[in-house]
Amino acid sequence: MITVRKLGVLLSKSDRTFENEGVLNPAVIEEDGVIHMFYRAVRRGNHSTIGYCRLSDPTTVSERFDQPVLVPDNASDSQGVEDPRIVKIDGTFYLSYTAYDGYQAMGCVAMSEDLKHFRKYGLVVPQVNYKDFRNWVTQSGKINLKYFRFDQCSTVLWDKNVIFFPRRINGKLAFLHRIRPGIQLVMVDDLNDLTPEFWKRYFLDFKKHIVLDPAASHETSYIGGGCPPIETNSGWLVIYHSVRDTIEGFIYVASAALLDIDDPTNEIARLPYPLFEPEFDWEKRGEVNNVCFPTGTIIRGDELYIYYGAADEQIAVASVSLSQLTEELLKNHKTT
Repeated sequence: MITVRKLGVLLSKSDRTFENEGVLNPAVIEEDGVIHMFYRAVRRGNHSTIGYCRLSDPTTVSERFDQPVLVPDNASDSQGVEDPRIVKIDGTFYLSYTAYDGYQAMGCVAMSEDLKHFRKYGLVVPQVNYKDFRNWVTQSGKINLKYFRFDQCSTVLWDKNVIFFPRRINGKLAFLHRIRPGIQLVMVDDLNDLTPEFWKRYFLDFKKHIVLDPAASHETSYIGGGCPPIETNSGWLVIYHSVRDTIEGFIYVASAALLDIDDPTNEIARLPYPLFEPEFDWEKRGEVNNVCFPTGTIIRGDELYIYYGAADEQIAVASVSLSQLTEELLKNHKTT
């Protein structure tokens, strides 16, 4: 098994109004030697915005803003902007997040050229009802029956955990998204291609767009995207979250897989056990108990730093040898 070092809590909630209930699930990116962290900040009543802090090294916060940098401003995100991830593609920073209106959770993206000023592009996931989704995807072939266990609180398909790859693949923008219980892939020339007609064609051929479905015992409930994919010589390293149900409730763990560089729907390898899971009190007790939710990484030499939400209340960091993790994954090469 791979050795992961838990380095502890990096950021906790403060008495600032916009983050007095919790901080969690950060997007992290290094640009010109500076580590930028954009994190979900929750105020009482479960209203989320995106806060910002700067790190002087992978485990030290050097500056923290007093106000959020991205806030709700329309009907789709009236309850919150949540769970950011960030990458840089063709000179533009893509900050993906979940818009929540109190009923529906939908994947969105905002863009920036300077990491200071963001413009919201808006929704990048389909706006379809569950009936149409069922009718279309059943024509694509046999899939996991859990795709038909819909959230009864909404008639619109929930689609979140939008995470962009850090470069174009075969000339196309590529991003992961999550319709329970698995992780799917979208590839387009331009975001404006994401029309209702596009999504109907996508769902009619849905099976071929599934990247990962639950497989191991630690992900029996469902899985979802975590950190932006990392390009390695062996494939795209994907750190994602897995969920299993127990008598104590859901347990969220960090998992790892390798995907083909040119065709990320081709799974190369997957760890048959969690990369890491809740073990300390600050991971087991919080707003939501038993949560390790990875959303960002930084690489220094061979050391991979993984930033994650701990119990939906704090931000923590762990580290692992990138080469050892890749070697361990390749020992668990997928067999067909």
